[in-house]
Amino acid sequence: MTRLLAWVVTNLDAFIGLVLALTVSVLGLTNAVDQEVVNSAILLVLGLLAQAMLRDRLRRRTIEREVRQVISDTRDRLTDLVPQMQEITGPEGALNRAREAIDSVSMVRVLHGSEVGQALAEARRHTDQWSFKGGTGTYLRAVTLPDCLEHARRRNATLTVAIEIIDPTDEEVCERYARFRRSLDPDAPGEPWTVDRTRKESYATVLAACWHLQRSGLLTIDVRLSAQMTTFRYDLSSSCVVITQENPQTPALRIDRGEVYYNRFNIELDYSRRQSRRVPIEAAAQVKLDDEPSVEQVRRLFTALGLTLPRSFGDREVAGIIGKAVQARNPYS
Repeated sequence: MTRLLAWVVTNLDAFIGLVLALTVSVLGLTNAVDQEVVNSAILLVLGLLAQAMLRDRLRRRTIEREVRQVISDTRDRLTDLVPQMQEITGPEGALNRAREAIDSVSMVRVLHGSEVGQALAEARRHTDQWSFKGGTGTYLRAVTLPDCLEHARRRNATLTVAIEIIDPTDEEVCERYARFRRSLDPDAPGEPWTVDRTRKESYATVLAACWHLQRSGLLTIDVRLSAQMTTFRYDLSSSCVVITQENPQTPALRIDRGEVYYNRFNIELDYSRRQSRRVPIEAAAQVKLDDEPSVEQVRRLFTALGLTLPRSFGDREVAGIIGKAVQARNPYS
């Protein structure tokens, strides 16, 4: 009802004309009024219709002028905005630069706490290659190498491993590394980091590589010894590269395969290995290693590899190397 009243008020002249026309028609049909009155009423109705038509045309023209003005103003405004939009959306625009910045940030993911172990475990699960560069390879021989081999065995797939650690025969680099590890946590419980411990850890990684190689026909392994130490550890698999430090509380970085920096780090690790001393791992076949290698077997193995043990290493020290290699424990568990 409210809508009807609003319509009547808006179109009052047309409504009056309609009512008048109906009234005159009824009166004319019933001969209740003279014909002259009917004719006069018809003229009045026609006048009202003409007035309504003129009013509608006037409204239409007013609206058309307003629409044209709005279109003109909009066109002028858009013309002014085009250069500004080009500065924002063009090839060198702010939007494109922001997109590139976001893309560059998304290339590298920062991992915290348990995310580091999860990322490494996921990388080990399906990889057919692993490249490592770090200190003495403690975590590598305890977790990475046996886990990668186990997954490769389950998939009946081959595994290629490249290892670069510090040279245990280079006393200078071993001293630098031991001093570095002591500086991280000088009051840490357990065996202190000394030159001898650093040597044992590196020898144990070489021994573990030879021991696994003799027990897996799926494994191809390359071991390099460096005279330079690094404070970072690089673990590169088929799916990503994870960069960590010795302190497990320090955030790690993950770069997935397909990102430009994955390839850059792959090249970096390759060139770094080329500049390091190669261990003739094929010579390990000359010495058969038992499931629990003996001290004599290990001494002959390192002699065959050109890595003669220091004279200060007695049978007890060699037995310690064997334990670190064959029964390695996760240093972060």
